Amino acid sequence: MAETQATYALITGASKGIGKAMAIALAKRKVNLLLVARSLTALTHLQEEIQASYDIKVFSLSIDLSEPNAASELYQWVEKKQINISILINNAGFGLWGKFSELKLSEQLEMCQLNMNMITSLCHYFLPMLQKQKQAYIMNVCSTAAYQAVPTMAVYSATKAYVLLFTRALRFELKDSRVSVTCFSPGPVDTGFAERAGLDAFSKMAEKFNMKPDEVAEIALKGMFAKKSEIIPGFTNIISVYANRILPKAFIEKMAAGIYKV
Repeated sequence: MAETQATYALITGASKGIGKAMAIALAKRKVNLLLVARSLTALTHLQEEIQASYDIKVFSLSIDLSEPNAASELYQWVEKKQINISILINNAGFGLWGKFSELKLSEQLEMCQLNMNMITSLCHYFLPMLQKQKQAYIMNVCSTAAYQAVPTMAVYSATKAYVLLFTRALRFELKDSRVSVTCFSPGPVDTGFAERAGLDAFSKMAEKFNMKPDEVAEIALKGMFAKKSEIIPGFTNIISVYANRILPKAFIEKMAAGIYKV
């Protein structure tokens, strides 16, 4: 029998950073969790930590979401558990830094698969389930990089622009439904993203502007439950996004190129 009365949230990229912080924040709200990430060890530790501290149900799945069939496998895993989720948080993703021509094509396509195709697939798979709930939420984690082209992070910023526009359109399509759709666009967060992206030169500067994952996660969840369309945490990030709307694109791209210079 499906657990239709229980509230479950599915979080991708849940083993560390913002995803982990969101999992803990939801656990404090007594929301049951489905945690998904690649690292089995990190997932197991997080699951044990949450179960020891909060009276909720927690299940975890170790899977590489950049694989083409991963979305289907994830959906089948949830179906087999006969769990109906009411919250879908698409948090998994990564970035690469460097000139487009010098980065490996295979790694850039893997980034496209995870940052765009996975989010699209999971929204499509789980939307029928979400629409059956009394109230449901989708949060797609984006980035302030979505609001302008970023030289040396060309593909990453383009994937996040896709997430932003896709989420806006999906929200409009579902505006009269029980599913609220939110786009969450953080700036620099202390998650190890810069190291994963190869942004060694940017790491020291990012430390001045980094926000903490638990702080960012709380802002995101409060906004999601308030049914906000777009959430940008941090005053500096908000100002930068609004500047992108009024300043010439060539000027913004030149500034971005200077910040992320190879």
